[in-house]
Amino acid sequence: MRVSEIFLSIQGETTHAGRPCAFVRLTGCDLRCSYCDSAYAWEGGEEMSVDQILAALEPFAARFVTLTGGEPMLQEQTPELCRYLLAKGWEVALETHGQAPLDSLPQGVRRIVDVKTPGSGEEDLSFVNLRSLRPGDEVKFVVASEADFHWSVEVCRRFGLEGRCPVLLSPVQGKVDPRDLVRWLLASGLAARLNLQLHKLVWPDRDRGV
Repeated sequence: MRVSEIFLSIQGETTHAGRPCAFVRLTGCDLRCSYCDSAYAWEGGEEMSVDQILAALEPFAARFVTLTGGEPMLQEQTPELCRYLLAKGWEVALETHGQAPLDSLPQGVRRIVDVKTPGSGEEDLSFVNLRSLRPGDEVKFVVASEADFHWSVEVCRRFGLEGRCPVLLSPVQGKVDPRDLVRWLLASGLAARLNLQLHKLVWPDRDRGV
């Protein structure tokens, strides 16, 4: 597997925000979102076997791990890595842009599906995973404008996401004031939550290893 970095931090997003968490950032992505904050993971990285990844994680006290990228589902061995982690007692989350099928991931993996809004430049048109969400899954919308917010509300209601899973709304840093996003959310009545990136508040000057 091609790996950009493995590190211990806190989970900065989702309903697990603030928890100590190990991260495996896999290399490679087939999208080029306008606000991407991990473009360094588009290429490069180091080739590692599943056993080498497990060995790199073993010293960490946390037993919660997030597989991220890049796009983890582009790597053929990602489901196998998940199975091994679950078998060793890890709690596993996987962050994905959601435009690749997720059926191959074993039960027990918390799938965080980032539905790409028009403002990303990579608008999701297929919604391939929204009809097959499982317990533990979460759906995230990164909002670059008020138009993106209203688009997200329409998608949530079209697919009946409210009540099926946590719905997360994230403002694009420097484009949307979180106070505006809160105002739109309260006015809409959408059953969702504000999803700020805690790691960027704690380490505002670091791009990697957080």
